[in-house]
Amino acid sequence: MNRFLSNATNRIDAKGRVSVPSAFRSVLSQRDIRELYCFQDFMFPAISVGGLDLLDRFERQIASEDAFSPRANRMSLLIHGGGVFMKLDSEGRLPVTDFIRDYAGITAEVTFVGRADHFQLWAPQTFQATQAAAREEFRTRGLGSG
Repeated sequence: MNRFLSNATNRIDAKGRVSVPSAFRSVLSQRDIRELYCFQDFMFPAISVGGLDLLDRFERQIASEDAFSPRANRMSLLIHGGGVFMKLDSEGRLPVTDFIRDYAGITAEVTFVGRADHFQLWAPQTFQATQAAAREEFRTRGLGSG
């Protein structure tokens, strides 16, 4: 399994760290991801986390635009200005910095959410409400609706 799937909620410890779920650590290891690229998600109040391949994908998209275009500049503002590099400690814990807390509204717990090639960090109650709203939308409108 080399995809980030499912979700799990873990408590932030007294030193401000949270244990990354073992299934997610396993995917990081399989993909040989040692340095995490973390950015403020565009659509949700969540932090998206992946490897350098995730950053590379966004940078290729930016490079495909006219360097002076408003679109390329907005994307760079979000990807570069809203991103940081982080590393897990030797125990597989991630520091829950103000960068994460402030943007995602995280306080005492973090919900890890798999998104195939990356994962996200959410405030648990926000994730539950957003997932319930998405489920309801698909229930009423169907999966094929845009």
